[in-house]
Amino acid sequence: MDCTEFVELVTAYLDGGLSPADEQRVLAHLDLCDGCSTYLHQIRTTIAAIGELPADAAAPPSRDRLLQAFRRTR
Repeated sequence: MDCTEFVELVTAYLDGGLSPADEQRVLAHLDLCDGCSTYLHQIRTTIAAIGELPADAAAPPSRDRLLQAFRRTR
C-alpha cells in the first residue's frame, strides 16, 4: 500500500468498514509510514473537535462554501 491508497481508505478504516485483509494492509502501512501515522492522528483530532460542535455552528454561507470545496475535490 502506498500513501495515496491509505488516504483513500482512511475514512473506511476509521468507520470499521474495511475487509480484514484491507485493515491489515492499512495497519502494516502505518507501521512503516510516519507521515500517514501523523495524518491519521490529525484526522482523529479533527473528528473529535468537530464532534463537539453543534450542528448549526457554521453559518450557512460558510457551510455552503465548505461543501462546495469538498465537491470540487471529488
